[in-house]
Amino acid sequence: MRTNHFVGGVLLVSGTTIGAGMLALPIVSAFAGIFPSILVFFCCWVTMLASALFFLDVNLSVKGEPNLISMAHQTLGGWGKGISWIVYLLLLYSLTAAYIAASSPLFSAAITYVTNYKIPEWIFPFILPALFGGGVYLGTLGIDIINRVMMSGLGISFLLLIALLPGHVERQLWAHIDWGPSLIILPVGITSFGYHIIIPSLTTYMHRNRERLRWVLVIGSLLPLLFYALWQALVLGIVPIRGEVSLASAWCRGISVTQPLAHLVHSKWVSVGAHLFSFFAIVTSFLGVTLSLSDFLIDGFKIKKSWEGRLLACLLTFVPPLIFVLSYQRGFLIALEYGGAFVSILLIFIPAMMAWRLKTPRFYTTFWGKVVITSVILFALFIIAIELFEKLGYFNPSISPYLQNHV
Repeated sequence: MRTNHFVGGVLLVSGTTIGAGMLALPIVSAFAGIFPSILVFFCCWVTMLASALFFLDVNLSVKGEPNLISMAHQTLGGWGKGISWIVYLLLLYSLTAAYIAASSPLFSAAITYVTNYKIPEWIFPFILPALFGGGVYLGTLGIDIINRVMMSGLGISFLLLIALLPGHVERQLWAHIDWGPSLIILPVGITSFGYHIIIPSLTTYMHRNRERLRWVLVIGSLLPLLFYALWQALVLGIVPIRGEVSLASAWCRGISVTQPLAHLVHSKWVSVGAHLFSFFAIVTSFLGVTLSLSDFLIDGFKIKKSWEGRLLACLLTFVPPLIFVLSYQRGFLIALEYGGAFVSILLIFIPAMMAWRLKTPRFYTTFWGKVVITSVILFALFIIAIELFEKLGYFNPSISPYLQNHV
């Protein structure tokens, strides 16, 4: 059973991490090129692993089954609790809404293809919560079972793509290097390693076994890094930066990388694999995010873990994002535009500040422990600054040459 839980924990960490990053990272990082982007991915992985270990140690230091609210309140006081509430809800509700919105066209295309009948568009946002809401209700065990199936689908579709795509790689495309746009990768790169939200659920699931939990975080986050690097090499070796069907075009249109990939590689199996990959990538991230949001709400509102309490938590998890997707999606899109800043505050700055207050493990009280924590805090502030500079147009000169004829 312990081994079973360990594997389930690794898959939950990987599944929560992989989804959005696989679809978005090649587009955001295309202008920099393969070498600068993989270097940025590695820096993001190291930083997020450090903050995840901070998060884990704080979680284990608090009695009971605490989530972020309880952890921040006990270690940082009222200001930490207040910031955590606001940023957590903004981030996870916006991510949930984004996954629901992104799944709608996939369901629409699949149903139309199978039945040759077009059903009303307003129905599609309800499909993802309806299919997987039961797993969130059951908690970590329910999500673990569903996630294993979805991760298997993600793995099979990914293997299908990497089996078919290498023959289409043009190695001269890998030669492109431009360090100028490399900084704009950081906010999305950080967000693509944002698995911390699943840690409180995993801590309970794995009976607070510190050593096994640390290995789960290391392995579960290392797998996405390897997948990102391989996926980056394939995509940037097949899809050109410029052109009618290109990564620059995908950037301007706001579409996932699988669309230009399927268009350029004229293969039915690649098209099928790309659509399945998109679906499973969205679902695996959706499962981790909604489970974490549900557990957060249970902790924050002190909801009893009865069937009524679980049902209330599910309603609080799914109803707000559904309302916004159906009525005012732009509100969540605005929140998503600052996702890197939200993640930097919530999953890097707050865990580092909480770790600063820890007395055990002893490492946190040593000189080098303080140096590591301070470095992580400064990196979080750097990401926030990058996000703000990007919104102010500071990086436009570095990417505008690639967007000519697309804007």
